[in-house]
Amino acid sequence: MHVAVCIVGFRNTADVVRCLDALAGSTHADFEAVICENGGEAAYRALVEAAPAALPGGQPVRLLAAPDNPGYAGGVNRCLAAAPDADAWWVLNPDTVPAPDALAAMCAHLESRGQGAVGCTVHYPDGTVESRGGRWRRWLARAESLEHSKRLDDPVDAAAVERTLNYLNGASMLVGRSFLQRTGPMREDYFLYAEEVEWCLRGGLAGESLGMAVDARVLHFKGTTTGSIQDMGSRSRAPVYLDERNKLLLTRDLFPGLLPVAAPASLMLLFLRFGRRGAWRQLGYGLSGWLAGVRDARGKPPWLATKPD
Repeated sequence: MHVAVCIVGFRNTADVVRCLDALAGSTHADFEAVICENGGEAAYRALVEAAPAALPGGQPVRLLAAPDNPGYAGGVNRCLAAAPDADAWWVLNPDTVPAPDALAAMCAHLESRGQGAVGCTVHYPDGTVESRGGRWRRWLARAESLEHSKRLDDPVDAAAVERTLNYLNGASMLVGRSFLQRTGPMREDYFLYAEEVEWCLRGGLAGESLGMAVDARVLHFKGTTTGSIQDMGSRSRAPVYLDERNKLLLTRDLFPGLLPVAAPASLMLLFLRFGRRGAWRQLGYGLSGWLAGVRDARGKPPWLATKPD
C-alpha cells in the first residue's frame, strides 16, 4: 500500500522536520511525504532550506506553497491533489511524532477491515491519551474525545471504541481511496477547526465506516501553532472563535433540522466552559464565534488577515 503522508505547516519548520525524522523510522516504507506550507513565502523558504528532498529510505519529500493561507483544510486538500495515485492518504499534524510501527498498524487495519478511514491512539508527552477518536453529540453541537486522559498502558476495549466513535482525531487519520471518492475533499470554508469532524461525519452519511488501530501510537505536541492547548484564560482569539463558530456551521451543513436546539445548547455550554473559570475575554471570543455561526459566516475571519493573534 502506497501512502501519501499529508502535512500542513504554518511557520513551524522545526515541528515539520521533527515529524519527518520520525517518519524516517517507519516500518512501513512505501510512502511519500507531501507538505503544504500555509505561512507565506518566508516560511516556505525556511522549510525548503531545512527539509530534505528525500528521507534516508528514499521516500520523496515534496513541498508545496499556498500563496494565501487557505486554512488547514485547504492545505490538506492541496496535499491530496498532489498525490492522486496513492492508495491511501495519512493526514498528519506537523507537531506529531509517530511511533515507528504506527503507519504499518494503521495500513493493516485499513486493508483487513474494509473501512474507509482509520485512526489511532493520539497521546501527549506525559503518556496520557488525547483521544482514540471521538463522538459528535449532534443535539449539543459538541465533540467528545474518547478515552481522553487515560494512560497509554491502561486496558482498552478496541471493539467498544470502534462502535462508539463517529469521527477521528485530525492529528492522525489514514484515509482510503473509497472514502475520498465517496466523501470528497475537506471543506475549506471552515478555515480551521472541526473540518476533520465534518469530513468523518459526512463520510459516515455517505456509507463509509471508520476504524481505530489502538496499537498505533502518535505523540502529539498539541497547539504549537494555534495556542489551543493553553490555559483557558490564556487562549488566543482565533482558536476560541473558530471552534465555536464551526460547531454551528457543521450542524447547519449536516444536521440543519437540529440547529434550533443545538445553537442554544452550544451557547449554554460556552458560558459553562469559560464563565465558570472566569475567562471573560475568551468568553467574548467564543460569543463572537457563536454569533458568526448563527449568521453562517464562513472562511477566514477578516480580522485574522490583519491581526493573527
